[in-house]
Amino acid sequence: MSDSGAAPARKLPPVVESAVASMALVIAGGIFLAAYLPRQAPLPIPIGLISLAAVLLAATVVMLTRLGEFAWNRFRQVSGWALAAYLVIAGMLEYVLLVDRTRGALLLLMTVTLTIFALDIPIVLGFSVARHQEVGSSPTA
Repeated sequence: MSDSGAAPARKLPPVVESAVASMALVIAGGIFLAAYLPRQAPLPIPIGLISLAAVLLAATVVMLTRLGEFAWNRFRQVSGWALAAYLVIAGMLEYVLLVDRTRGALLLLMTVTLTIFALDIPIVLGFSVARHQEVGSSPTA
């Protein structure tokens, strides 16, 4: 059953799909590292996974920057608050790593992982809300 009065849906790039794939790679890398605890995990596999996640995150950001007409006010509203929350979460996790005396390449890898984590989710949330808003709609308080 279709609504003949509905406006056709705009074709948008796969922003959510790209960000979710990036998050899946980060999670896979984290699980790989956790599987070796308390021993040191071999780093080439998680480095590869997290590097691919970073490339996907960069592609996601490029797709976002190329959107012309979009409900940017709503995107900024939703993703801004989500980013604030996830920066706090990532900061607390980074603190735990430092207290646990994580050092060297593993600390760098985990910091990159937390950064991707803190950026992916706000993008997914902001885009998922803004894509259903009218272009130029102003956020209501």
